[in-house]
Amino acid sequence: MSVEVARSGLSAEEIVALSRRHTLYEWSAQSTVDPIAVERAEGVYFYTPDGDRFLDFNSQLMSVNIGHGDRRVIDAMTAQADKLPYANPFMAHEPRALLGQKLAELLPGDLDVVFFTNGGAEANENAIKLARSVTGRQKVLAAYRSYHGATGGVIGITGDPRRWAAEPAVPGIIRIPDHHRYGEKEPRPVAEVLRETEQVVMYEGGQNIAAIILESVVGTNGVLIPPDGYLQGIREICDRHGIMLIADEIMSGFGRTGEWFAVDHWGVVPDLLTMAKGLTASYVPLGAVGMRQGIADHFREKVFAGGLTYNSHPMGCATALATIAVYEEDGLIERARQMGAVMRRHHQELYDRHPSVGAVRNLGLFGIIELVRSREPYEPLAPYNGTSDEMKAVGRHLRQNGLYTFVRWNTIMTNPPLIITEEQLAEGFAVIDQALSAADEAVRA
Repeated sequence: MSVEVARSGLSAEEIVALSRRHTLYEWSAQSTVDPIAVERAEGVYFYTPDGDRFLDFNSQLMSVNIGHGDRRVIDAMTAQADKLPYANPFMAHEPRALLGQKLAELLPGDLDVVFFTNGGAEANENAIKLARSVTGRQKVLAAYRSYHGATGGVIGITGDPRRWAAEPAVPGIIRIPDHHRYGEKEPRPVAEVLRETEQVVMYEGGQNIAAIILESVVGTNGVLIPPDGYLQGIREICDRHGIMLIADEIMSGFGRTGEWFAVDHWGVVPDLLTMAKGLTASYVPLGAVGMRQGIADHFREKVFAGGLTYNSHPMGCATALATIAVYEEDGLIERARQMGAVMRRHHQELYDRHPSVGAVRNLGLFGIIELVRSREPYEPLAPYNGTSDEMKAVGRHLRQNGLYTFVRWNTIMTNPPLIITEEQLAEGFAVIDQALSAADEAVRA
């Protein structure tokens, strides 16, 4: 006797209608939601039930780094499901053992122990819990241009407007200056930002601060690449005051920037490093906190007061092992570095051709295009936490021409799977090139 899991053969229209009627979409007024119905995906493309093809220029949520439908990972998932689909987190199993060992090999410096979570937000929640438990301090410093998750604690630590609806936040969250200000093209001078950060530490009392949490490269708030010396300077401040540095690598980790982890570009070893997304390429949910051995040693005789039903889930661990094997076998870390140079060329060509392009940035295949009404003075094409008719027109053109990516505020994100070819990258940038005509009109006006 077979079990019917789900009705098949729904049209795109039916899928969207039922999804809107019976499920809640995130970060949206439900009346405005207009989702794309997805039936299948392969490589750098996904397809609707009606046969329309989209080039996935954002790796979904900057996470399907190895591309869609890799049979090696799917086969590993199937084999694990056949053998042991679940074991509770008080048990030990082979995928847990091997993944812990593998991550200890890949993580920077002496980060040799991991705690597994359901995803990125829970990884950040537990990293902060670890820092507070070990230091005995409560305050946490974070930037405004940041996103660390939507759960109860880290939504308050998040700096961008998504935190507003959740305020007042948990106590003890203090803001530090950003290395990039919204509406400015260039990063701020490193010495100035570090001096202002040191002042915040002074005012709050370094002896009261458990951690500074930073996205190594800021993600949805602008793909903000820290200027050389910034992360090293934050590391030095933390060392001087006994503060733990938490590197949020949920989006920037696993090859996205052309290194296993973005901090590797600057040779900085954080005390705690959080990961998710690219860890399994989002084939299944899994997150983790990597920590220095000394932090783990704190809990040899003391209880770690944390836990999750799906901590160390066998399916997640097996999927992560297979995903990491794909990164290694296919040389995707080096490939991201090489294709990042190709992306930089495309970005520069758009900047040279379109007056509406105010700035372009990328590190590896982590990229963004900022649109402006004016380069001098620098005026974004949409306000902070807002949009504009021109940005809406750009977004419509991309969708109507089969390119999927995030269009947020005044930016277009360029974060394709690491397997993308030069031809496919050119295909995506050709669509963006065409879409920028509407933005150029705003500049000419």
